[in-house]
Amino acid sequence: MIIGSIAEDKEIEKRVAITPEIVKKYKNLGFEIHLIKNYASHLGFEDTFFSESGAKIINDENELLKNSDIVIQLGLLNDNQMSMMKENQILIGSFNSHQNKNKIQKLSSKNINVFSLELLPRITRAQSMDILSSQANLAGYKAVIESFSHFGKAKRMGAIVFATDVRIASKEQVESLGGKFLTIEGAENLETESGYAKEASENFKKKQELLLSETLKKTDIVICTALIPGKKAPIIIKDNMINNMKPGSIIYDLAASQGGNTAFTEVDKVVNKNGVKIMGEKNILNKLPVSASNLYAKNLYNFILNLYDKENKKININIEDEIINNTLVK
Repeated sequence: MIIGSIAEDKEIEKRVAITPEIVKKYKNLGFEIHLIKNYASHLGFEDTFFSESGAKIINDENELLKNSDIVIQLGLLNDNQMSMMKENQILIGSFNSHQNKNKIQKLSSKNINVFSLELLPRITRAQSMDILSSQANLAGYKAVIESFSHFGKAKRMGAIVFATDVRIASKEQVESLGGKFLTIEGAENLETESGYAKEASENFKKKQELLLSETLKKTDIVICTALIPGKKAPIIIKDNMINNMKPGSIIYDLAASQGGNTAFTEVDKVVNKNGVKIMGEKNILNKLPVSASNLYAKNLYNFILNLYDKENKKININIEDEIINNTLVK
């Protein structure tokens, strides 16, 4: 059984789905690995690194896509690449399934099974496959470093950290790491059965806005991450909040690519609003592509391991499995 992967558009995405270390793990399961020529040379992983780990280097992208039983990527393939895929193949990645629903349905109509890992349920058994958490942890770390580089007052990284989330379960997580959780009085549980946040009521939003407004007056650096699946990112930090922030403060908006959590966020720009710098980046993980690729590749491997029937040496798409059922785009 062949697992294949082609290079992403490097202007958009520098991460890769397979690393030399993970090639060995797939080989130990009995898979054959096919990678396009110069797959990850931009990361310092030359083709020889992969071939020495057991991968086969393919010169022709169409040949690779046609011959692979499983194709693993980061973003969705383009129209020409999708046309190369055939019945009963499997495509796995993070495909923004709400936004790309029509494209994915074209693949499904060809009996191609598409798994989009941003749909993973937030359950203990899925933690080793959780691409959102592993990538978000890295993105949040990098966002803080980037923010400090634009913040003129910091002497060291000994920060007092406040955090808030609409999911009540996150309170314990924040406090266990030494952060101070901003609690909204009478907070409702806004967590879905799958463990993701759902949209808040208008009453909750008003309480949240008041709490944020007061907190931001004394905050130097704010990292925004609020997203709603299939919709534009919500405006969390309103104009009046920004006007009340201290001059020189930083807002780093990790939701920039989906519209941003402020009305002034612009992708790949630093916007100065009354002395407050608002930073937005399309893909901050392109600044840490090796570390991000290592984490992503491990998550994908664990997902495929869950799909793989070791005894019969074949893929088993068991829709009774919550992980498989949730991530299979229908």
